[in-house]
Amino acid sequence: MEHTTIEATGKKIGRLASEIAILLMGKNRPDFARNAIPNIKVKVTNAGKISVTSKKMDNEVYKNYSGYPSGLKERPMKKVVADKGMKEVLRIAIKGMLPKNKLRDRMMKNLIISE
Repeated sequence: MEHTTIEATGKKIGRLASEIAILLMGKNRPDFARNAIPNIKVKVTNAGKISVTSKKMDNEVYKNYSGYPSGLKERPMKKVVADKGMKEVLRIAIKGMLPKNKLRDRMMKNLIISE
């Protein structure tokens, strides 16, 4: 099992998330295959020190829809950070950049985020 550590201090959330998503998919490896999960663990340190503007904190909204009438839940980034911390925001961003198939949850298990 190969381990990669990424320092998150001062980096922008989207650029950091796309870099991590590429590593989790294995696109940086010569033996890349879309139907296989690479044998790699990605550890992100200092997720609480990610650079986010105050405008993004106010305007960014995370939505979940249950499928039922009036089942749309909207949470601003400020509330998500207050409740679960910056690591949850990074986790959501990375999950959105991975392929939407059976392998996504298994790829996310190879991600370790520490504040």
